[in-house]
Amino acid sequence: MELTKVTTLMKAAALELAVLTGHLVLYPSGIVAERLSPSAPPAAALPGRRPVVLLHGFVDNRSVFVLLRRALARHGRDHVESLNYSPLTCDLRAAAEELGRRVEETCARTGQAEVDVVGHSLGGLVARYYVQRLGGDARVRTLVMLGTPHSGTAVAPLADAHPLVRQMRPGSEVLRELAGPAPGCRTRFVSFWSDLDQVMVPVETARLDHPDLLVHNVRVSGIGHLALPVHPTVVAGVLEALDAAGPSAGRARQEEPDAGSVA
Repeated sequence: MELTKVTTLMKAAALELAVLTGHLVLYPSGIVAERLSPSAPPAAALPGRRPVVLLHGFVDNRSVFVLLRRALARHGRDHVESLNYSPLTCDLRAAAEELGRRVEETCARTGQAEVDVVGHSLGGLVARYYVQRLGGDARVRTLVMLGTPHSGTAVAPLADAHPLVRQMRPGSEVLRELAGPAPGCRTRFVSFWSDLDQVMVPVETARLDHPDLLVHNVRVSGIGHLALPVHPTVVAGVLEALDAAGPSAGRARQEEPDAGSVA
């Protein structure tokens, strides 16, 4: 049993290293904001084909979503945008406001009333703040979060010098706001969490538990934090989540089956 566990950890670490290496190569290509497609005439808006907005994590950029974007395109999502929030951002709330502006622009440009959002790590927390605290539930049909510290993470204590990191700590003011009541929230939440995510401390912090929200928590085995936006198992889960039915009238918490293992 111990040998199996060590083997699984080694495979996950090797995968994380491979993903990190590839991402470092792609990182420069994602620094500049992407060129947005021109506005679509109202007649071009197709029901059910909501635009997808991708939101990266801390000290990252849109290049982290290269593989996910390709998968979304192959899956028929022909309008996918990535938002690079400013590297100078020191307040999660400011990033959430920026996301709100982008969502409004996207809806106006595409003729759609709603979007779906996928956020990795801090990006998921930013999107959740927009939905819960800034009225974004009127625009976001489904919010998918990958390795997001819903209850705060204790990783890298020396990084507390950065205000965004402090906002991701357990008990922060932002997390207390998000834990507060959210009656009538219309967005459907899907949160992927991994049992080998070394950035989420403890790993269960990437589970979203809130009595007022419609939540599906999806456990992934054998995948580290960096691999979440690129691994085929998770990508397939994201596509399935975005295709699922919208929120129902009631609010309930659900735990979906394990999304799979790479061990």
